[in-house]
Amino acid sequence: MELRIIRSEGNLMEIEMKGEDHTLVNFLRDALWNIKGVKEAGYTQKHPLISEPRITVRTDSIKPKKAIEQAVDAMKEQIKELKILSKKLE
Repeated sequence: MELRIIRSEGNLMEIEMKGEDHTLVNFLRDALWNIKGVKEAGYTQKHPLISEPRITVRTDSIKPKKAIEQAVDAMKEQIKELKILSKKLE
């Protein structure tokens, strides 16, 4: 995976997630919506075979980079919980 900032202006950030598909980008978008101060979180991908997904974050009381970091931390916790639950399936 490679992240590239496409646009960063005040409380707006758009990043391209090279090498990823809808799965991870959608997970990140959903996690962003749970961060206090995030006003918009969405992504686009023009074509799944020839373009990279771009996620856009707009905030009001938190910097977009900080919101992304918090969302990633929340995603890690969800994955840890899933790992614990999956072990109970054995």
